[in-house]
Parts: sequence; C-alpha cells; structure tokens
Amino acid sequence: MSLIDSSARGVYPISVTPFLDNGAIDFDSMDRLTDFFIDIGVPGVTLLGILGEASKLTTAESLALVTRVTRRANGRLRLIAGASQTGFDDMKSFVAAAMDAGASGVMVAPAGNLKTEDQILAYYESVAALIGADVPIALQDHPQATGVYMSAATIGRIVERVGTVQIVKHEEGSGLRKLSRLRAQESDGGRRRVSILVGNSGLHLPQELARGADGANTGVAFPEMLIEVCRRFFAGDADASENLYDIFLPLIRHEWQAGIGLAIRKEVFRRRGLIACARTRAPGPALGSADHAELTGLLTRLTRRLAQAGEDGLVSSYRLPA
Repeated sequence: MSLIDSSARGVYPISVTPFLDNGAIDFDSMDRLTDFFIDIGVPGVTLLGILGEASKLTTAESLALVTRVTRRANGRLRLIAGASQTGFDDMKSFVAAAMDAGASGVMVAPAGNLKTEDQILAYYESVAALIGADVPIALQDHPQATGVYMSAATIGRIVERVGTVQIVKHEEGSGLRKLSRLRAQESDGGRRRVSILVGNSGLHLPQELARGADGANTGVAFPEMLIEVCRRFFAGDADASENLYDIFLPLIRHEWQAGIGLAIRKEVFRRRGLIACARTRAPGPALGSADHAELTGLLTRLTRRLAQAGEDGLVSSYRLPA
C-alpha cells in the first residue's frame, strides 16, 4: 500500500468501528464499509480515531481491524491508523505492526500533558525518531479533545523540524484564521508545504476550502457529499459546492452533537445498510425513541430538499434511507 504524503487531497473519511450486539467487532460490516469507501472513490480512510472508538479497543483488536481493512482494500485505499498510545513502547510496537500490516501512515495527536511550544515540538520529534523516518505522520490538531493548544507558529516549527509530518489534520473549532496563517507560512517561503485536511464533521468546510484546505479528514454519515462539495470547489464552482453543502447542513449539525453524535452517525450508517448494528461500545450513547423520530424527520427532509434542488441523481446515489 502506498504511503501518505504532502500531496494528499480530497476526502479521507474517519471510519466508525462497527460492533455486534454482544460488543465484539463486526468484521463483516467493516468489509461492507471498506467496499463502500472504495466505491465512492475516496483516496484513503482513517481507522482508530475518536469516531472509531479507538480508546475502547484492545491493541489486538486495533491491529486486527487494520489488517482486515488493508487486506480488503488490497491497495485501493491509503489507510491512516490512529496511534493514540500514551506509552512510547506501546506506540512503537503498535505502529511497527500497523505498518507491517499495510497501513500508509499514522495519525498522532499531542499527549495531553504538554503545555509549552517547546514541549510539543520535543514530543513530535521524539515520536518521529521512535517510529522511524519511513513512517509518515498526520499531525492531529484537536484541542477540544486533547486539551493541548498548538498555535500556527508551533505547527509551523513542527513541520520544519519533523520531515515525516505530511498532513496537518486541522480540527481546532473554529480555526479559520489559523488555517490562513498556516498557508501564509508556505506562501512566504518560510517552510515546505504540507497537506491540510479539516475535521469537525466538515462543519465549516466551504470556508475552509476557500482558505486553502486540501479536503476533509472527518467522519459524516454521507462522506460522498463531502467528496462532491470538494469536487465542485476544486473545479472552480464554489457556489455550487456550497449550495450542495447547505442542503446537508442540518444533518451535519445534528450529527455533531457532543455525546450522542456517534450514535446518530452509526444509526444512519445502519439505515443505509452499511453496518448491521448501530451499537457503540460501552460506555457509549444509544438513541431513544425521540432521537430516532428526529433523525427520521431530518433524513426525510434531506431527501425532499435534494429533489427540490434538482439533485435527483444524488438522491439515488446517496442511498438515502426510506
């Protein structure tokens, strides 16, 4: 499998981890999800992110998931594996095993105890030395989850000093000005260019694309919408891109709810026939009757709005639930 690099562009979905009713990983559903990602034409996918409930998986389960997806993809997807181990020995062994299994790189967020720019820089330098110069890194900037704030200047220094950082996953909310500052560093000739892919469910994707993002590295229930939004934008039709995005915005906002958002997203995947069960691993959220009713209303409205906008082809291609 080819490695990720600084030319990464488009949509790299963050995959959910499907579970059976008994809490075990549902590998058959993971196969269907992998086939789905291939069919819609994404260049790659991320496993073992927050959306994938990585913290609830054992190391053996995490490696089994990476192995299953890389074998199923058979070179048709670049797979980024989340490396969230707190101990360096565990991280080193996991990354080596994941790369041996066919991963294309790893996503690394800063450790939660880092407070200063020097500490953050030293952390990434240490990680790069630990896992090796042949392992590309997607740097995850997600202070809402990690509690670690990285300024544009800090990220710029990391990119300069750590040559294996190929992607910046920009997930500060909202960090539009920060994105502009990161791109300005490059245009001023201050450092090499890296790919910037955005997260936060693509909540500000049209604006982020306009400020220089290369695409999205996030999880939503309709990743093919993000693909089409990016395609239209890169083709020079920003209005058409944002018009389509606007139709999906109520659902994106609904999915983005703290706490229950993962359960909502997994239920949409279930209704779309992509996973068999919407269960989250304990302790995790579950939808009640009112939640299901709200979701049904939003999906019904989404189907109607797509048809009204003349996006009839998308109604069928998006496999909207009845």
